[in-house]
Formats: sequence, C-alpha cells, structure tokens
Amino acid sequence: MDKIKTFSLSRHSKLFSIPDHNNPEYLFVKGGETPYQEEPYRAESYAIAFIKEGAVKLTCGLTSWEVDAPTVITLAPSTIRYFTKRSDQLKMDVVFFKDTFLLEQHADHFLLAKYDFFENSDRCVLPLKEDYATKLNKVFELIQLTQTAANIHEREIVRSYIFALIYEIDAYYRQYILIVQTVSKASPLFTKFRQLVRQNYMRERKLDFYAAQLNITPKSLSAAIKKQTGRSAGEWIDDIIILEAKVLLQNKMLTVSQISNMLNFSDQSVFGKFFRAGTDMSPVEYRKKFN
Repeated sequence: MDKIKTFSLSRHSKLFSIPDHNNPEYLFVKGGETPYQEEPYRAESYAIAFIKEGAVKLTCGLTSWEVDAPTVITLAPSTIRYFTKRSDQLKMDVVFFKDTFLLEQHADHFLLAKYDFFENSDRCVLPLKEDYATKLNKVFELIQLTQTAANIHEREIVRSYIFALIYEIDAYYRQYILIVQTVSKASPLFTKFRQLVRQNYMRERKLDFYAAQLNITPKSLSAAIKKQTGRSAGEWIDDIIILEAKVLLQNKMLTVSQISNMLNFSDQSVFGKFFRAGTDMSPVEYRKKFN
C-alpha cells in the first residue's frame, strides 16, 4: 500500500484556502466557509474536527453519518473518507497532525492505536452535550491563539493541546457511552462481517470467503445482511472495493493495470467492467475528472 497517494497537509492548506503554515507537521483550520471534498481520499495526517454550526454528511469507510453540530469527528490517515453538503452554514475548526509530530517525545509510539475512535469508522463521530462542546471549543481557541502568537515553544504547546483533545474525547466516550449514537446497535453478525471486509477486501471479494469465515452459508449471510441494512453482503463488498479504486485512480503514478493488480482482479478488463458497473464510467473516465 506504500504507493497509495494521500492528502498532504499542504494540500489541505490549499483546500481550505489558507497559507501554508511554517510547520509541515500539523495544521490548524479555523471556522468560516468550509469546502467539501466529495471524492473519497486518505490523508497523511490524523484529524480532529469540531463541527460548531450546521450539518454535513460524512462517509467514512463503510459507514455514512448525518452529522449535526455540536459534534467531534476523529479520523486516522488510513481511513477513506469524503464529505457531502447538508447545510449552507457549516462552520468547523480542524487540527490536522502527523503521528510523528505528536509522539516525537513520547515513549509509547503506539499510543494512538489505543484510541479506536480514530481508526474505527463506527466511533469516528461523537455528538456532544453543550457543556462539553463549550469545553472543547476553548481548547481549539487555545490552539489558534498559540499558532498566531509565534511562540518559541509553539510546537510543544500545540502538541499538549492535541493530547488534551484526545484525552477529553476518550473521557467523554467513557462517561457518555450509553447516549452516544453509533452503529453499535448493529447485529453481531453484521459487525463481524464488516470487520472482515475491512481487513480482507484488497484480496478477497467473493462472498464465499466471508461466509466461510463466519460459519454460515453465502445465501444465509447475504439474506441476514440485507435484512439488517437493506443492502446485500455482496453490495457491501463491492462498495468498499469501488471506494478503494477511486482513491487509487486519483494517483496518476499508478497505471490502471497496476491498480487492477493491487485489487486482485485477474486482469485490467475485468476490473474495468467491475468499476463501470458500480460507477457508470470506466476507470480512465473517472481519472480524467482530476485532470
């Protein structure tokens, strides 16, 4: 997966129409008019976004969220995501940061893995009570003040505020886990199936494989998933492969043939037919959108 292109911090700067910050390891974006990135992508950095006003639709991996303020969104670099407009008044603050920046002086370089709300698309959206939203807003304001003050210890101070955000979010989850609306209400079978898909879709897209892992017949698996979600198991598998293909096709350094191989298709023609069936366009036509 090393060749997969991701959104850099510099690209995020351009997306939000703000000057490149002199620190290439983190970026703070303050409110105002927020652009929408409606094509799926990955990023080179983690992100903590505070939705202050309005609403947005977030698709994160295989999960879609109707997000209303006040809410915190947490995303890991590996997470495929895209945003769709729901409100004309969307305002949010975002801090993007590389793990190497946050953990530069930390003894545990695997610290972020302990907080699954970054990697787990079922926990990446956290609705907030008003008092807690006010509390987190103050932390974001402190990050902004630190960045604009040109403090000699800016890196260390911003780093400490990001840690504070992570600890506050984790504490909120632990305290209010019963009121947080996530897809944890999904059936155990669907939860296990979706986890298997996330782990194996780059090399396995046959329903038989997933059914065998779950000790169930393919027909029974598909029927159970459709009853739970309104979509068949095969559609869930196809959707995540299409998402991955779209991300890969945005990287002009990869040929369509290479992408076909990465997704374990027998040849480019089979991949092309699969992609067209899911998007009504060929891989080359989709790629031309980014010229």
